[in-house]
Amino acid sequence: MLYKTSIALALGAAWGLSLRVALADPTPGKPSKPEQARPEVLLTAVPASGQRETDTGHQGNPTVGEVVTLPAVNVSAKGYAADDLETPVATLTLERAELLRRNAQNVGEALRGEPGLAVASDGAQGQNPVIRGLKKESVVLLVDGMRMNSAQPQGAIASFMTLGLAERLEVVKGPASVLYGTGALGGVINVLLPQAKFTPGASVDLAASYDSASRGVRTSGIANVSQGDHALMVGASVARIDDYRAPSGKVDLTGYDSDALIAQYRFRIDSRQQLRFSLQQQKDQDVWYPGSKKPHPNFAVVGNTIVHSPNQERRLAEIGYNNRIGTGDAPLNFDIRVWRQEVERTIWTRSDKLSRDIGKTLVTFSTDGLDAKADWLVHPEHLLSFGVNAWEMKASPDRYLASPTPLSPLVRNVPFTDGRLEALGVYLQDDMRFGKLNVLAGLRHDTVKGDAASMNNGTVRTGLAREDSAVSGSLGMIYEAAPLLRPFANLSRGFRAGEMRERFESSPRGDGYFYLGNPQIKPEIATQLELGLKGADSVLQYSVSIYRNRISDYITGQPTGTFSNGLPVKQTVNLGEVVIDGLEASARWQFSRDQWLSVGYSRLRGENKDLNEPLFQMPADELLLGWEGRVAAGWTADATLRLVAKQDRVATVFSRGTENATPGFGTLDLGATWNYAKDQSLRVALKNVGDKSYHEHLTEGVSGQEIKAPGRSLQVVWRGRF
Repeated sequence: MLYKTSIALALGAAWGLSLRVALADPTPGKPSKPEQARPEVLLTAVPASGQRETDTGHQGNPTVGEVVTLPAVNVSAKGYAADDLETPVATLTLERAELLRRNAQNVGEALRGEPGLAVASDGAQGQNPVIRGLKKESVVLLVDGMRMNSAQPQGAIASFMTLGLAERLEVVKGPASVLYGTGALGGVINVLLPQAKFTPGASVDLAASYDSASRGVRTSGIANVSQGDHALMVGASVARIDDYRAPSGKVDLTGYDSDALIAQYRFRIDSRQQLRFSLQQQKDQDVWYPGSKKPHPNFAVVGNTIVHSPNQERRLAEIGYNNRIGTGDAPLNFDIRVWRQEVERTIWTRSDKLSRDIGKTLVTFSTDGLDAKADWLVHPEHLLSFGVNAWEMKASPDRYLASPTPLSPLVRNVPFTDGRLEALGVYLQDDMRFGKLNVLAGLRHDTVKGDAASMNNGTVRTGLAREDSAVSGSLGMIYEAAPLLRPFANLSRGFRAGEMRERFESSPRGDGYFYLGNPQIKPEIATQLELGLKGADSVLQYSVSIYRNRISDYITGQPTGTFSNGLPVKQTVNLGEVVIDGLEASARWQFSRDQWLSVGYSRLRGENKDLNEPLFQMPADELLLGWEGRVAAGWTADATLRLVAKQDRVATVFSRGTENATPGFGTLDLGATWNYAKDQSLRVALKNVGDKSYHEHLTEGVSGQEIKAPGRSLQVVWRGRF
């Protein structure tokens, strides 16, 4: 009902409006003019500060491996294109050339090592990004601004977006519920795909890579064709990944296949109005999660169990309309879209001793969404933005378990039926300028409703509905005392209502646990205070911040020490309070012509106030050191040293001894890029030069038996544009 009501309200508000995408026009002394939700120009032409994203010899066409310093622009932090130096929050932006340079398989791998970011891994494909110690449930994942989140027992929903097609990757650190609603306690990750552009003629962007550790081959191609008022973009990618090798040998069950297609058509109605139609599809096959390997309670018969997905697919369709209303310096920019996304998975649980699947789950998470937003420069010093977001997610997993014994045939045992989550939020934000002081203030109201027809194989049919309302807010300030001295502060409040599995998952699972959901779980409320400094000039850029995030009614799955039908129970609970304190810093210095040094540092401490012990699975402290520069005509080289400290601050009571300390480690990566022709480059890199054996602290698995990270790997990346 919430969802249907919001559609009617948004369409009514949009009636009679006509528009065009507004491009960012940052002007000193006033807020940046707004960028619409589909910033086609910025996504292809404006590199982020500190990224290797320039191309000597031709303007506007960056090449992998070259070095540049340009103002960092982020669309996700304010909802429109804004200079990072005028944004009082911590952000990160990676452009396409940098993503190709890193040759990452997925979003989690691309962000590994960045200050304030980490990865929770259960396999090569299942690498969930972690922001400031908060994992997938507390991070909103977006693709082109549309919510990707769905409840996943294993793997990473972020891996359902092929990174090889991404034009840009943006991260907003800290609570961001004002713009993005429930779930954005840790922050937001937005994967921005290429947009159809009204550039006459045709162009093609091709890329291919190989890495020796997995003998993995990845290829991608993006084509844009435009004539008159019509523009079409089509992209495709293919990945064939084999089991990778660690220093101790091949790591079984880490290979998979992935194929993706994207397309977008834009029609320019007139100089102010556009329509767009977008399609996305990704299929992954034979994906295993070796981090899920656990001894079954009936170990003598079953041995270990491990989760795998023979098939999984994500499909998304979007229809959008945008408009620029009015003339002069104060137009109203309006954008509305409706979209539908489906994530379909087969999730099997296999017994290694029986060599058979003892559990099978088939599930489709379908989400219908509507977003309507506008921004208006009501005064040269006030940029107002406001909007409504609504979405409805449905799922009804079909599960079959070996019952009553692991040797029995599979019998239907459904965790819940007709699960539904509905969310409706409205927000208002004011971007204000008072001389050299930039103030960003926002307020939002959300209503989230959850319900299901039944849970626990149909035995529970009452008490399943819950509705929560929450108010989120943020207030941030940044002051330009000097180009290299911009102190900033922000106070933000976010919330997270329980997701579907936390509410309704009530059944035995193939990993040997009985999961007990809680339909009446209370929402988490997070309040973060952050203080920091930013600055940039022609030779130096830096950012440093300290923060404290206090979360009440923290939602988690906790072993209870009890048993149900002979299986240990994990139950969804609210902890009273947790606190996360952190320090992060990054800097980049041009110490000589075309030569740069960089540094990044993260330190994070989490405390479970209820149990008076460290918070479960907090990332280790780490230091990142780098050099890059031009070494010859057409050649650049780079070196990155990552030093990760021992992590012995573990939760002993909460985890019941399942979280073990992780030794420290260091890795060195070397690379060289040859720009041998206009719009073409070839990169060769050697990752983990020392063939170091290690695993990240947030790697899932039985304590002491976590899978090791890839060993020494030769990587080759080619990119060409025609």
